Amino acid sequence: MDDDRRDEPRFPTTDRPDAPLYLARYHERRARELVEDVETDDEDQPLYLRSFRRRTRTGDGPVWEGRDLAFAQSLSESNRTKEISAPPEAHRAVINEVYLVRHGETQGYSSESGLTPLGTWQAHTKGRDLAKRLRDGETVVVACAPTNRATETAENLHRGLVQGLTMFDKDVKAFEPRPMVEFRNFQVATPSGLRDVTSAFREYYSLLEEYERVALGDRPMWLVEIDRFWRTQQGGGDPIQHWLTVPMMHFEPPAMCVRRFWRGIQALSAEHPGARLVICTHSGPIRAFAIWAFGYDPGEPYNVEHVRVRLFEEGDAALVGYRNRVQEVHIPALDELPIWEET
Repeated sequence: MDDDRRDEPRFPTTDRPDAPLYLARYHERRARELVEDVETDDEDQPLYLRSFRRRTRTGDGPVWEGRDLAFAQSLSESNRTKEISAPPEAHRAVINEVYLVRHGETQGYSSESGLTPLGTWQAHTKGRDLAKRLRDGETVVVACAPTNRATETAENLHRGLVQGLTMFDKDVKAFEPRPMVEFRNFQVATPSGLRDVTSAFREYYSLLEEYERVALGDRPMWLVEIDRFWRTQQGGGDPIQHWLTVPMMHFEPPAMCVRRFWRGIQALSAEHPGARLVICTHSGPIRAFAIWAFGYDPGEPYNVEHVRVRLFEEGDAALVGYRNRVQEVHIPALDELPIWEET
């Protein structure tokens, strides 16, 4: 009988005497608070207790600059990631550095609204942090998409940049922000013309409500496609990923966004050689640009997060950096690219 029981398979036990990690961390914090006023080198205490208290007192985690910030303030801090620099022997002359910056936190996407107070401070902080990296004699050109949230981001970024240059006493020329259609958000073809996907929301929603209330019949294709886009967001999905992966007849394709971004970058580079180009735009085209460079989707950029592009002096190649990944790409010859409708 005992031999039969001994041969039975034994399943791993799920009973654990140790506390969960979150509870262990809580006990560790509580223990650190309790021993703050206790002398750890008291000879009357046992050695094991003194060692434990000494270890608890000095057991701080990694230090980061935002550890003492409140939640809302930490969201307004710069989220620039670390970047790897090439060794000196691999250095190549860079004619322009381009920052494709997403706009700050906005009041909503159902109307052409501007930034929230937090989004304003995010843009201001981005400009101040950019001022830290500039050297005397440099030039900064700020451009933006012709939308309220991108324009306000550029204006507040420029304001923070100028204040930072004054604070750090740097001789840098900073141009006033200017809108450029090359850096607009992806467009939707509506009966009233081409519209930003956010600007088209009000027309889409009012017409959709009319169809649902009156039952007018089949919906037009543009209404079906934009309804799928916004329903994806309402369902908790990623509408930008939907735009990037699902072909839609009435939406501007991602490849066309990448083309006109390069057209705008090359125009600014020819007008301001050697300058830093800061472009405040939207997450969809920025993400499409990063996917084109890396060959995979690196994810949605946070508010005021940027993709960095370094244009080499030869004019035929560039480095695209985003979230600790750097990829060398060939700058497309836009005049030689095919126009598919005519081929």
